Amino acid sequence: MAGLIIGSVLLGGGMFLAGCSASSSSGAAGSDSAAKTAGEAAAPTAAAAAAPAAGGAVRGNSGGQAGTGTTVRLAPAASIIYTAQLTVRAARVGSAAVQAAQIAQGAGGYVSSETTSADPDHPSQATATIQLKIPVASYPATLGQLASQLGRQLSLHQKAQDVTQQVADVNSQVTSAEAAIAQLRTLLSHAGSVGDLLSVQNQINQQEANLESMQAQQRALSHETSYATVTLTLLGPKAKPLVHRPQAPPTLAGGLGAGWHALRIVVSWTLAFLGAIAPFAAVLAVAGFAVYRGRRWLTRRRPTAEPASPES
Repeated sequence: MAGLIIGSVLLGGGMFLAGCSASSSSGAAGSDSAAKTAGEAAAPTAAAAAAPAAGGAVRGNSGGQAGTGTTVRLAPAASIIYTAQLTVRAARVGSAAVQAAQIAQGAGGYVSSETTSADPDHPSQATATIQLKIPVASYPATLGQLASQLGRQLSLHQKAQDVTQQVADVNSQVTSAEAAIAQLRTLLSHAGSVGDLLSVQNQINQQEANLESMQAQQRALSHETSYATVTLTLLGPKAKPLVHRPQAPPTLAGGLGAGWHALRIVVSWTLAFLGAIAPFAAVLAVAGFAVYRGRRWLTRRRPTAEPASPES
């Protein structure tokens, strides 16, 4: 009996230990497989997330005199309006303007406006301001070409305005207006009286006018988010760059100076007005005095009537 009891205890203990080790090994294997599966699933996601960032980051030479670089990052999932102001000093402004237009057209863009100021006697002081529309996909590379191939870069200012919410709101309003017009047209087909027909038709006209306005906004936003705006300023070798100075806050001395200037202007205009009417006033005064003296002289020349007698 003692041997059977001891053997049973040893057999049960061995089975218990074997079950624990099997469960722990299976749990570890499951954890390893789960971690491996999660790692395999996360790897494409990380690669996909890193791809747009790597493709959207374009480094261009924008140092000018300092020689530093700028990085332009595009957000493909958002609706963003990109604008840039680039100032370049070129040896020949006319040739640089033609080359800038060619670069923009090669990227799929176009020249929106162009203003050129040149003096035949001083060609080195010529200036030109060109507004370029460039597709957003090629905006960083094209901006780098404009900054490096036209001449020496003097300044570069970039701005990105996120209009994702505005685009979503306009799209939602367009969809709602189209659905409302469709419902009104269905209601118009079931209208009975002439008054109902006219009422529904007026509502349809109002909704169509609103829809056209919102569609115009939608097209404008789509164009602005599809094309980046680059304002290029070309300066000749001796042309002075335009300095945009920040506006200083108003001060007491500035207010006194503005008030004194305004007072001088008012006094000058008042004196000018008085000087303008002085000749007319002198003529009128002389004429009035002559009329007054003539009337008094005529009054004195008239014979005075004799007083009536008591009998009469």
